[in-house]
Amino acid sequence: MDNFKPELLCPAGDITRLKCAVDFGADAVYFAGTEFGMRAGAENFNPDQMAEGIEYAHSRGVRAHITVNTLMHPDEMVALPDFIAVARDAGADAFIVTDLGAMKIVREVAPNAEIHASVQMGVVNAETACVLHEMGAKRIVVARELTLDEISKIRANTPKSLELEAFAHGAVCMSYSGRCLLSMYMTGRDANRGDCAQPCRWSYSLVEQKRPGELYDISETDKGSYILNANDMCMAEHISDMVKAGISSFKIEGRAKSHYYVAVTTNAYRGAIDAYMKNPDLPVPTWVMDELNKISHRTYSTGFYFGRTPNMQTYENGGYIRDYAVAAVVEGYEDGLVTARLKNKFFRGTELDCLEPENAPFMVATDQLYDQTGTAIESAPHPMQIIKIPFEREIKVGSLLRMKA
Repeated sequence: MDNFKPELLCPAGDITRLKCAVDFGADAVYFAGTEFGMRAGAENFNPDQMAEGIEYAHSRGVRAHITVNTLMHPDEMVALPDFIAVARDAGADAFIVTDLGAMKIVREVAPNAEIHASVQMGVVNAETACVLHEMGAKRIVVARELTLDEISKIRANTPKSLELEAFAHGAVCMSYSGRCLLSMYMTGRDANRGDCAQPCRWSYSLVEQKRPGELYDISETDKGSYILNANDMCMAEHISDMVKAGISSFKIEGRAKSHYYVAVTTNAYRGAIDAYMKNPDLPVPTWVMDELNKISHRTYSTGFYFGRTPNMQTYENGGYIRDYAVAAVVEGYEDGLVTARLKNKFFRGTELDCLEPENAPFMVATDQLYDQTGTAIESAPHPMQIIKIPFEREIKVGSLLRMKA
């Protein structure tokens, strides 16, 4: 593992989020077309946007992985070759697949692209990994239910030419590797085709058959119990453990999340990985975890990586922790003034926290605040208005100015 540097693989739900991931330090991005992806709720990419996104990534040395990881019905399989050809011509580096038939089609239509076996395949042993490698898979996304020790054993018993990818951060599904039937059963929305209704996040009560309408509380609160609610995964403090297990690519979940989420998680894990590369024996910089606590998230856990632990689920609620909001996005710098476009109202004197690509966060005071004409103002109340803030140096375009929510 000498000189080994893991890949940071980041989510992109649309072109804005793709550019955000690239700008904030991703080594690779993964995203879907308007079909065949496991996040139907995301905006995703039409053919023109896919070409634009891949060109933007490649121009900055970042790889582009396309998800074709739904379970496909007959009519969809007929349409798949044309989609693969479009992504191939756009320059896709890899296709993430679940269906064995889809794997065959990718090999035929895009023979020069890599095939990555999706987490939906539920690979939990070296024998299955080797079979998929023989079928053409360059990489296996290991099941979320594995411990680091089990991943180490898979690594020790598979060819070195086979890469292992694993999730390092984000939401965790209560069903095995995300292959859930609950959503389809309860709502008719198929989780295996990208349309999960997330019933695992709902509140539940107990009903006795002969007492209809009488709900029996099964938690410690009067709001029912979130008995299926898994906590979010966060492995930023365990980069060295994941590297030692033989994981080649660290994946951040979140194609349906905001561009702010993408920026923060990408920047934080970029910092964690870079710090590890400088000195594997030092703990992760404190600002990394501070950053990850500034995004909307459920209570964090380490998933199954260290075996079952008490912090894997929260039963009291299924909601998010939201402590910060984006105040404005930096658009330029001139004559000692940062120019930014407003996202959320704030008042003069509010201390803003700046997230800048390739840098640890820093504070920006707003003791002086101006509008687009240079007139001093007491507040910035109008979404999308241009504001100007004095600062001692240029701040990179695209940086996010944040405030306490």
